[in-house]
Amino acid sequence: MNSDKLPLASTIEALQKLRKAGHFVTLATGRTRFLAQELIYQLEFDNYILCNGSAAFLKHHQVYKRLLPKMEMQRFVNEANDLGVDTVFVGIDAYKRNTTFNLANIEDAMHSVGSSAPDLDPNFPQKEDIYQGLAFYDTSLEHYFDEKYPNLSFVRWHENGVDVIPKGGSKAATILEIAQRLGIEQKDIVSFGDGMNDREMLQASGCGVAMGNASDEVALYADRITDDNDHDGIWQALDKLGFLNNTVRKRA
Repeated sequence: MNSDKLPLASTIEALQKLRKAGHFVTLATGRTRFLAQELIYQLEFDNYILCNGSAAFLKHHQVYKRLLPKMEMQRFVNEANDLGVDTVFVGIDAYKRNTTFNLANIEDAMHSVGSSAPDLDPNFPQKEDIYQGLAFYDTSLEHYFDEKYPNLSFVRWHENGVDVIPKGGSKAATILEIAQRLGIEQKDIVSFGDGMNDREMLQASGCGVAMGNASDEVALYADRITDDNDHDGIWQALDKLGFLNNTVRKRA
């Protein structure tokens, strides 16, 4: 998606060419299904990995689920409450806010991914499977929770926002599991990413491509760097890798 949170025409065309050539193509995102739904259908994805790897779908059928450990997540939420840190619970088709300490911080972080602060419902975990949590704190608390909660991982995606996922879970782990299921070798996996939650995926792929708008830290995990998300970065990399058969992209 470009800076306007829309897919480029070149990306849409590249995906069509990949599918036509018989390649397996999947989306891998930190978003849950209802936040990714519009993009899933717009780009005609039958396969998608959600919630930073905690859920995976093939042909729109869920084939993988890894939920947050309830007891440990509740302990974390209790401590976060004591510290005035807002938390959000993420289900597959909904997410709800647990607290309202600093709504402006939540709105700022969620706006960066094209969303808004979810509704308040502290009882949401009792009604739904929870795949992921969100916690809203700045870098002054970086790594503060890491050793206290050995079954949770904290992955920053915004200066005020952190994903809370099961320890050992990641886009990379789920991609490798799906690839094994489909008989795809690790060396044949190509991934594109620009965020901190893409680092493991880029490193684990046969060819990890960092977008030009990725931070220097994220780029360190990639095998190559392409142009940014506003300037045909996905198309350019796929073309250089030989997936597009040196075809000329149609101009609108």
